[in-house]
Amino acid sequence: MGSTFVYKNVGNCAIKGDFYSTEASNAPLLVYIHGGGLIWGSRDELSEEQINLYNNAGFNICSIDYRLAPESKLPDIISDIQDALRWLKDEGVNTFNFDPDKIGVIGSSGGGYLALLTGIFEVKPKAIVSFYGYGNITGDWYTKPSPYFTKMAKVPEALPKMLIQPSILSEAPIEKRYGIYLYCRQQGVWNDYVIGRNQTKAELTKYCPIDNIHSDYPATLLLHGDKDDDVPHEESVNMSRALEDAGITNKLITIPNGKHQFDKEMNDPNVKDAFHQVIQFLKENLDVN
Repeated sequence: MGSTFVYKNVGNCAIKGDFYSTEASNAPLLVYIHGGGLIWGSRDELSEEQINLYNNAGFNICSIDYRLAPESKLPDIISDIQDALRWLKDEGVNTFNFDPDKIGVIGSSGGGYLALLTGIFEVKPKAIVSFYGYGNITGDWYTKPSPYFTKMAKVPEALPKMLIQPSILSEAPIEKRYGIYLYCRQQGVWNDYVIGRNQTKAELTKYCPIDNIHSDYPATLLLHGDKDDDVPHEESVNMSRALEDAGITNKLITIPNGKHQFDKEMNDPNVKDAFHQVIQFLKENLDVN
């Protein structure tokens, strides 16, 4: 069982994290950011199998919540991730046993996007691992109707309007939120719901990790299936190329025939090998013997 803590309160919303300790003293810390299109999900989505994998490799791991869209917008979500990293370094270190100078961030899908954004924060990690994340929110895949999702039953606009809550929230199951996401992908209006309407492409650029890579960007590992129907594999290819051009240590692992959320198939030999490489990457870049 993890130790639950509150790292931030916004109104009546307590934003939480769960800390899972490894046996080693003063070990590195991995901060996990869940996916869900920034619309659903919670810290509980990190599987016990993956928690044990990281703990047994000598890492503490902390899975965090953040405010969800569209009740909260992307700047609020980003501020939550920033505040979580600050809280862990400034206050969490007094509660939990970890090395505050050896922090890595892991995220999947929308959480992978947020993980990539941490590379441009003032308080940034030493290493980033992005599972099927994305560095660009201005591309056609994000801003136009998705061929994959438009094949599904059409979602009327009334459904997302009905599902949106009157107050902010930081935890929500997929069953109560997927209709919002599906509508956004079918209509190409994800940014309208996650950020707000009438944003120009230039204004959106500040939210694109791929356009804000500087020389101090952390070492980054990207993992993506080449059959991902949700977030295109090209998103990780393009991010890796941009990191390479900027001289940033990075690696792209492509999962053959990998779908979205391929990492749930922990018995797949390709996935097992990918996680082995994740552990090696984190050890190398967080200075673990």
